[in-house]
Parts: sequence; structure tokens; C-alpha cells
Amino acid sequence: MSDPLFVHLRVHSDFSMSDGLSKVKPILAKVSELGMPAVALTDQTNMCGLVKFYGGCHGAGIKPIIGTEFWVQVPGVDELCSITAIAMNNEGYSSLTLLISDAYLRGHIQGRAVIDKGWLIEHAQGLIILSGGREGDIGKALIKGNQELVAEMVSFYQQYFNNCFFLELIRTGRENEERYLHLAVELAEQVQLPVVATNEVVFLSEDLFEAHEIRVAIHDGYTLDDKRRPKKYSPQQYLRSEEEMLELFSDIPEALENSVEIAKRCNVTVRLGEYVLPDFPTE
Repeated sequence: MSDPLFVHLRVHSDFSMSDGLSKVKPILAKVSELGMPAVALTDQTNMCGLVKFYGGCHGAGIKPIIGTEFWVQVPGVDELCSITAIAMNNEGYSSLTLLISDAYLRGHIQGRAVIDKGWLIEHAQGLIILSGGREGDIGKALIKGNQELVAEMVSFYQQYFNNCFFLELIRTGRENEERYLHLAVELAEQVQLPVVATNEVVFLSEDLFEAHEIRVAIHDGYTLDDKRRPKKYSPQQYLRSEEEMLELFSDIPEALENSVEIAKRCNVTVRLGEYVLPDFPTE
């Protein structure tokens, strides 16, 4: 098999109950069918699919990349922002578990388990951060034209995630996506931040979009024909092939190359099939 030219780093399974449609096994079957040697599972504020994902990847000869999408409270931003954290090593895996635990221990905010941006400082070890595209803190500030806030956020990530923070670029035909992308590429050149392409995958093929819309509507408490229903997704958020991603980002090849470089940097070992009991002395 030739070296990959793109790796999916942002994929949700049905364990992302608000927007993931497919189970882990079909996801891995599709990845294998497309001949992709690695894939990341990044469900929203949980790693419930980890055992199935990790074991299934090794059974299929696919490199498992472990991550989580977080909703984040950010100083200076009124709405919740999105980032994706990916574990480079076992220390990063531990950081993910602690962030998830802290989010649920604190309790839900706006109906979600949320982390504070400051928590990333304590749990930065072993993590790579993807910026969240237009839904991230930098993305929201760029779209609003708040350059002072953009500079403040860039400084934060450069300080605490030096060489481990990537501006995420997504092209799925949604509102403000292309505008954000051009602003992000311009920013990346100005402040020397790397970019990476993802497809924010929430279902496997285009024909599943309607089924996905039904799932999201049920979760959000709307009927499909309700005019108030937020339409946050597009038919393009499927597991695109490498060829499709190469064509989609032919004008920004470094964004594709960086997805592969991130995959190479991620090596987590999870011990499965073992009972880990406390060492408790008995008389």
C-alpha cells in the first residue's frame, strides 16, 4: 500500500448522540473499503466507543487515532465553541479522560457537558488540538472581525500547544465555511500556524443525510418540517474518499499533508481484555 495522502481526523459515531449516525463497526468497514490505513474517532465529550474502535482497528489493520470533540466556554465569547483534542500518546489519552471527567462532574451547561478553556492549560500534555473550524473560538472571532480577540486566542494556543495546534479547514457547503476558510488561511500565513483539512464526518455516505437529519431533529426536539428547526449539517459530511479530499483541497495541499503528519504522531496503547484490580493486602 502506498503512503496515504489524507487521513480523516474528525469522525463521529452513534456515541455522539446529538449528531453521529453510524456505529463503529460500519465506520471501520468503510475505512477499510476505501483503503485508508488510519482514522480518528472523535465523539463529543466521550470515549464510549473506544473499546470497539481500538479492537476493531487492530483487527482490520487500521491505525486507531483517539480523540474527543469538546464544547468549550471561552472568555470573551458569549456562545459555546468547539475544538477537537487528539491524543498523541498515553499521556494525551490520560488528559482526555480527565477533561471528560471534569466536564461531567461540573454538570451540563446549555444542555451539554462543557469544559472551560483554562482547563486545557492543566491538561495540555500529549494533546494535539484542532481549532474547530468556523465553530471554534478563533473561527467565531474571525467571522465577527474581532482581531484583538483572534490575537489573544492565537497567543494562548501558541503558548500552551506549541507545534500541537492546527487551524482546521472544512468544506462541506455550510454557511460561512468558505469565508472562514479564507480568513483562516490568511491568519495561518501571518502568524505561522499550520492548517489541517477535515470533513467533520457524521454519517458514511451522502444517501444517509436524510436519516441523519431525522436523528438530529429527534435529539433537538423538532419535527422535520418545523421551520424553526436549526439546519446545522450538510449532505457533504460523509466519509469522503482520499481522492475526493485531494480534489476538494487541491488548492491547499499542506492541509492534507498535515492530516497525515498528525496521524503519524499519534501512538496510543490501550490495554484491553485485562482486569485491573487494586492491590489490597489481606490477612
